[in-house]
Amino acid sequence: MKTVVITGASTGIGRAAAEYLAGQGWTVFAGVRKHSDGEPLSKGNSNIRPLILDVAKPDQVSAAVKTVSAALDGQTLTGLVNNAGIANMGPLAVQPLDQFRQHFDVNVFGLLSATQAFLPLLGMDEARSGAPGRIVNITSVGGRISAPFLGAYTATKHAVEAMTDSLRRELIIYGIDAIAIGPGSVKTPIWDKAEDMNRDHPYASSAWADPLETFADVMLEGGRNGLDPEVIGQTIESALSDRSPKARYAPVPDKLTNWTIPTRLPKRWLDRIFWKRFGLTRKTKD
Repeated sequence: MKTVVITGASTGIGRAAAEYLAGQGWTVFAGVRKHSDGEPLSKGNSNIRPLILDVAKPDQVSAAVKTVSAALDGQTLTGLVNNAGIANMGPLAVQPLDQFRQHFDVNVFGLLSATQAFLPLLGMDEARSGAPGRIVNITSVGGRISAPFLGAYTATKHAVEAMTDSLRRELIIYGIDAIAIGPGSVKTPIWDKAEDMNRDHPYASSAWADPLETFADVMLEGGRNGLDPEVIGQTIESALSDRSPKARYAPVPDKLTNWTIPTRLPKRWLDRIFWKRFGLTRKTKD
C-alpha cells in the first residue's frame, strides 16, 4: 500500500496533489485545518482520508501522527509532503514583524515540527515493516530567486531548501530521502483570492505603492497562466516513486525565461530586471 501525508491539502497545490495521488491508487492522509475543508476532498474518493492538521499547532501534529500510525498498523509511511505554507506581500522595510514571524512559524518551524513528528513512521522507528519513506518539501522558485515584495515568503523558502539538503544528508543512516520541489506559478483558486486581498493592500500609502500594485498584477497574470496543478501532482509522485529521484525538481512554466536564465544571471543584472519590470526607481529629493 502506497501511503502519503500531505499538509496544507485544503486548496491549491496540496488539494490537487491529494486528488491526483488518490487517483493513482495512493492512500492519502490529507491535512486540513477544518472539517468542512476535508469533506469535499473525501466525498466520492475513499483513498483520501482528511486529517485535521495545522502544522503550527503541536497538539494537532501529535494527534495526526497517532491517527496515521494506527492506520499504518506497523508499516512504514511511504511519503510526507510538506506543502502547508503562507505568503503575504509587503516591503521588508515596513512589513510588520509579527507577520514576518508568522511566515516562519508556518513555513519553517511548522514544516520541521511535522517532519520530526512523522519521521518515526517514515522509518526512524526500525520496528516498522517496509521500505523507508521519503520527505518531499514544496518550496518555490522563490527558494532560489528572491523577488521584491515577497521577502518574508522567499526567506522561508530559502530556509526550506537548506533544510531539505541537510535532512537528506543526515537521514541516510535510516535510508530516508528528502527532496525539494520548487514550482513556478500554478493555476489554482488562490489567485482569485489574491486579487480580492490586493485591491486595498496595507501599503497603498507607502513609497512602494505603485511598484507593489504592478508586482501584484504580474503575479496574478502569471498565476492564471501557470502550470496545470496536475503537473505538480505528477512531479510529487515521481519524487516519491522514482528509483533514483532528483534532489530537486523545478516544474516552472516558460522555464528558460522564468528559471534557467534568471538563476544564471549575475545578481546585479537580475536587480535591474526587477527594477525595470516593476517600476522601482530611486526617489529624488525636491
